[in-house]
Amino acid sequence: MKTYLDSSSFAKRFVEEEGSDRVETTCAQASELALSVICVPEVVSALNRRKREHTLTAVQYREAKQRLLDDVRDAVIVNLNAAVIGSAIRILESSPVRAMDALHVACALEWGADLFVSSDDRQLKAGKRAGLRTLQV
Repeated sequence: MKTYLDSSSFAKRFVEEEGSDRVETTCAQASELALSVICVPEVVSALNRRKREHTLTAVQYREAKQRLLDDVRDAVIVNLNAAVIGSAIRILESSPVRAMDALHVACALEWGADLFVSSDDRQLKAGKRAGLRTLQV
């Protein structure tokens, strides 16, 4: 199954939190895994926030960042292009989501995902409205 993960769900692979087990199972079952080009910077930002808040040590940060970089080597990276931007605008006009959330939904649509994975209720509703099969983690 072609599976697209937004940044917050993909981050659960590197920091143990609610939904991490479900993300691991979903990734193991995926025939292909896709992420937006914005995913890595968003996950690194989240890891750095945890480091600043002292919920992640410097060593844990480096290990998580390395696992992230290793994992994305095997993923399809969906770039932002005119079609994605146009789709994101339509999503923003029809759903109460933030710009980055709309970009993730648009990237999943552009790639032709069989499954869109997120932990954000509004983003999942926008994905469903756009015709994606969704999974909340």
